[in-house]
Amino acid sequence: MELSSPLTYTGDPRTAADRAAALESAGLDAVWVAEAYGFDSPTIMGYLAARTERMRIGSAILNVYSRSPALIAQTAAGLDALTGGRALLGIGASGPQVVEGWHGRRYDRPLGRTREVIELSRRIWRREVIEHRGITDLPLPPEKGGTLGKPLKLLTHPVRGTIPVYVAALGPANVRMTAELADGWLPFLYAPEHAAKVWGPSLAEGTARRDPALGPLAVVAGGLLAIDDDAEAVHDLMRPTVALYVGGMGAPDRNFYHDLICSYGYEAAAAAIQKNYLAGRRKEAEAAVPAELLEQICLAGPEGHVRERVEAFRESGVTMLDVTPVGADPARLIERVRGWL
Repeated sequence: MELSSPLTYTGDPRTAADRAAALESAGLDAVWVAEAYGFDSPTIMGYLAARTERMRIGSAILNVYSRSPALIAQTAAGLDALTGGRALLGIGASGPQVVEGWHGRRYDRPLGRTREVIELSRRIWRREVIEHRGITDLPLPPEKGGTLGKPLKLLTHPVRGTIPVYVAALGPANVRMTAELADGWLPFLYAPEHAAKVWGPSLAEGTARRDPALGPLAVVAGGLLAIDDDAEAVHDLMRPTVALYVGGMGAPDRNFYHDLICSYGYEAAAAAIQKNYLAGRRKEAEAAVPAELLEQICLAGPEGHVRERVEAFRESGVTMLDVTPVGADPARLIERVRGWL
């Protein structure tokens, strides 16, 4: 099992990137750079490319609405060139509140758009002359306003003819498509104890249609990491994030994270979190997050317990453990966990 960490993106990005680069020598295999509606991730990934030598650098995630498929492919190829072949392309649909509220794009056909980005990116990296008809038409045809467009291929030569594509997916159809087409899967709020029940059928169906040449699907999941007797204090650090996603990331009838927690068996808690969060009662929403869920999605506690959590993630199918070290010495935490893998 490999080891990765998400980049903290709400503060100074240079400080966060320097901190992530320092973890490279501690044994970190990869870093994932989020975007949401903050700083763009490609700029920060380019900075990381210059600050690191070995670890892979991935986007988690670039949404498939705000950039054209060709630009997403170009961005990944550019990062792969800067890093000497260390790029990971993480993509996803994001959600309607961000896509429509921030990017001004209609949130439609998320699976079709994701599939199109995967297929077009791989063709572009192979330097094929691109002619495509789908959600995106290349070249743009006259009936859609095209005038001078002609089929093109990538001008530059990529370092690699293919770059690993990871998809952020939670719903059954999206997970099924990910297992069929992608190199890797980026679930969120992943609880190993519930993974087989919630995603097992979709993963199996997608895998049955998977091209063997892709190899096994990589799975990236984890949580807050702390080796300490006070696990409850670490779990409490995660409460605001769970409350935000389950309660506020989407409309009441269209929130993927709310649906996920319900599928774990916490329907009443999910309803209470959402009701309180949308009413502006943030503390009450955080208090409604089940302690059992927090224990499942974190790796916190005495060393023996944390090692058990690592094995739980491994046994559930996780191939890259994605952790956020908590404490004064994150490099030491990474070194210790690296030694267990």
